Amino acid sequence: MLLGKKRKLGKKMKDIQVGETYSTNAKIEDKDLLLFLGLTDDANPLYIQHDYASQTPFKRPIVPTVMLNGIVTSAISMHLPGPGCHIVEEHLHYPNPVHHYAELDVSLEVTEIDQEKHLVTVKVIALDEEGKEVIKGTLNVCPAYEPESMNAISLENFY
Repeated sequence: MLLGKKRKLGKKMKDIQVGETYSTNAKIEDKDLLLFLGLTDDANPLYIQHDYASQTPFKRPIVPTVMLNGIVTSAISMHLPGPGCHIVEEHLHYPNPVHHYAELDVSLEVTEIDQEKHLVTVKVIALDEEGKEVIKGTLNVCPAYEPESMNAISLENFY
């Protein structure tokens, strides 16, 4: 939990530059997949049943794309631009399936800044451990706004 822990707000518009990048990696574990599927009440056999998936072109269970989307949005909301930002539009493509236990390298890059609309465009590319592109796209993100007062009660957990 974040209560009682001081957190820094993410980058504001004035602090963001075109070409800025952030990279992270994620491993798809059974516990994460089962937790996600349980929370969403998704029982798609392609995601959890090896016997069914083996009879499809995928050959084994795959990770739901919305779970992959969560990895991307988490990297944006926690790192680039970071806490306080809001995704307003996304265009993501999943050219190759992601299988259970995959290790992903996720790269974000700021490609555009629109000061007037208070938006930045972030390009995302994710590769699996074999170097296959598994996520590709762009997101328009509203970075954190400058707070009016750092003494405001609503910011007691931020510095």
